[in-house]
Amino acid sequence: MNDLNWAIIAPEAEVLKWTKAFKETAPNINLRNGLSTSDPEKVDVLLLWNHPNGALKPFTNVKLYYSLGAGVDHLLKDDGLNPSIPICRIVDPLLSFSMSNYIVFAVLYHQRKWDKYSSHKHQKIWDHDSASEEQINIGVLGLGTLGQDAAIKLAHLGFEVTGYSPSPKQIEEITTYKGDQLKAFLKSCNVLVCTVPYTPQTHQLLSMPFFEQLNHPTFLINVARGKVQNEQDILKALELGYLSGAFLDVFETEPLPEVSPLWTHPQIQITPHIASITNPNAGVKQIVENSVRLQKSENLLHLVNLNKGY
Repeated sequence: MNDLNWAIIAPEAEVLKWTKAFKETAPNINLRNGLSTSDPEKVDVLLLWNHPNGALKPFTNVKLYYSLGAGVDHLLKDDGLNPSIPICRIVDPLLSFSMSNYIVFAVLYHQRKWDKYSSHKHQKIWDHDSASEEQINIGVLGLGTLGQDAAIKLAHLGFEVTGYSPSPKQIEEITTYKGDQLKAFLKSCNVLVCTVPYTPQTHQLLSMPFFEQLNHPTFLINVARGKVQNEQDILKALELGYLSGAFLDVFETEPLPEVSPLWTHPQIQITPHIASITNPNAGVKQIVENSVRLQKSENLLHLVNLNKGY
């Protein structure tokens, strides 16, 4: 059934990783490097991750674009994108599991004052008197697959959890806000977890006008996209006391430049975009299933809505 022509455009390490996964999981598919193929007009399925802008233009007969991750902003901004061609993305249950575990860790890191005790360990300070837990209320900004999984896991741990989404969502044990209720949502929490997709509407959402509406201070956890945040405004919000700290896995420029003041700020924790990493073997199975659906003219799984941007 799968007599389609396949190609991938991604950073070299990603190309090697996904080529290996296809050989292991779908050995009948020949996955070519899209940047070096001599006949791009013959490619039917094009796999993409952080590809060069304009790289899509030669692929004039492609039938399906596939993002090799949960995000699609890298694809939507390409000048050569044909908006009539369907775009699908990876939705991996293990990705949700690992991201929600990361979020739980970040929440507990803040609640149990781990930054302070780590510092005390190096200074040989025994400060038993300040061991009380912070009373926290957690707000999850963005209730897609990843946000819902994190909200439910945090609620099951006994935390008070609220969530916000542009459209109405009903989630057991979670108080949800929608649409024009953003201000009320922000006042409901003192720990904010950002899981929103990157779209024109969420570009630099985490900036001073947003921080001014928070309960002061609020602890920020961002596992969404780097361009959702304004890093200079995060520094300013920390200085003004709008934020009590920040746990950041994503950045406006990645890798984070060595000269960035985020590295040395005592109230900021940094990880190198590792909150969740797509499992290529699981991803290959989804991609192959969708390619079969494409050939049968069946509904595709995890189809991106171009109007929403995710």
